[in-house]
Amino acid sequence: MLGCILFGFVAVYADAIAPFGEREIVGDVWQGPGTDCLSTADDGTERAGTCHLGTDNLGRDMLSRLIFGAQTTIAVALIASLLSFSAGMLLSFTAAVVGGWTDQILSRINDMLLAIPTLIFALVVLAALPQNIVILVLVMAVIDQTRVYRLGRAVAVDVVVQDYVEAARLRGEGWLWIIFREVLPNVWTPLIAEFGLRFAFAVLFLSTLSFLGLGIQPPEADWGGMVKDNKDGIIFLVPAALYPGAAIALLAVSVNMVVDWMLNRTASLKGGRG
Repeated sequence: MLGCILFGFVAVYADAIAPFGEREIVGDVWQGPGTDCLSTADDGTERAGTCHLGTDNLGRDMLSRLIFGAQTTIAVALIASLLSFSAGMLLSFTAAVVGGWTDQILSRINDMLLAIPTLIFALVVLAALPQNIVILVLVMAVIDQTRVYRLGRAVAVDVVVQDYVEAARLRGEGWLWIIFREVLPNVWTPLIAEFGLRFAFAVLFLSTLSFLGLGIQPPEADWGGMVKDNKDGIIFLVPAALYPGAAIALLAVSVNMVVDWMLNRTASLKGGRG
């Protein structure tokens, strides 16, 4: 939880805590940690500082790039997760509540999307469409909502057969009422846990796309792109590529541990009204 709070704080206040600008050239290429750096403002004034993690392949401060990369990576992954979670929940609950041909059609479409390898699908779509953050977020959301749909339908099917749902049907309540007032309050626990896992997956998937050159485009900083830009430094024993890699791992582990804690704190995976 401390790790999640730390990453969230860094992402929100990146502009205030970063020692240098995201794109500023402050030194030579791949300087070591703790070296002196020099920043030049637009008006020509110079400001000296220390590059605590050294510089990257273009002479930019690694710590500043890592902080701004946290802002970009977490924001894109969070937006994509929210979109995929909302779409997957609505479609899966609709399929479970309405049933019949609606359930069959939505489930078969979801199965078809699940059968396509996610990375190959994303690479083909992103290579054909304009490379911008909006397209990237939408592609990630479409791919991710298939997993949310599968879990959402599984837990909703168990709820819609309960007596209180049947009572709501007999009162004449519509399917939207049943979804948001009867089904959703009783399946919060597995869905919140799934949201945490989907967010961690989105961070890893975004970093993979950026490493392959189809994610966040330079000069914007994100962790996967930073690993790609500095991977050749490992040959010369330059640790610049290890810092964003470690940040990706720590964030994923922190989120997964919080999700496990949340599941262990609950008595039932199906949640409850209380």
